Amino acid sequence: MASRNRSLRKLSLAGIGAALVFVLTFFVKVPIPATEGYVNLGDAAILVLTYILGPFASIPAGIGAALADLIGGYGHYVIPTLVIKSVMGGTAGLVMRRDSKVPLFKKIFAGVIAELIMVGGYFAFEALPFMYGPAVALTSVPFNLIQGAAAIIVFIPLSFVRPIGSERNRLRE
Repeated sequence: MASRNRSLRKLSLAGIGAALVFVLTFFVKVPIPATEGYVNLGDAAILVLTYILGPFASIPAGIGAALADLIGGYGHYVIPTLVIKSVMGGTAGLVMRRDSKVPLFKKIFAGVIAELIMVGGYFAFEALPFMYGPAVALTSVPFNLIQGAAAIIVFIPLSFVRPIGSERNRLRE
């Protein structure tokens, strides 16, 4: 029964997490005119989810971010966003999943790896010939780096908040 409750709790948190990623992506954004994209705070929610859910965070990360693109009128970004954000969530979740208490350097490392996946993934997609090409895609890299840095800066202090840490531990029991 405890395993079933843990699974239900994890699934519930994933649903809430997808909604949080959506809200922070859709409502908190700064447009990038050159690529028609935008900088947002959804990645901060993704990193918090990876800390709580481990690799399972790939699901709410991809769904929440892709839904924001779909509803926000960025239909051409939905599939790449789904893939990029899912890989981000899964990778950072793998880095942080083993330890019951994740050391600070591991949190930072997971965040940096996840955000480099985001920067590289969007650059690769936007550099495609049917998108913008490498020269224009390169203009979004600094904005994506800023978004990644902001996400890590928001995530690190949140990872020390007691309810977040205790929820993480509850899912691992």
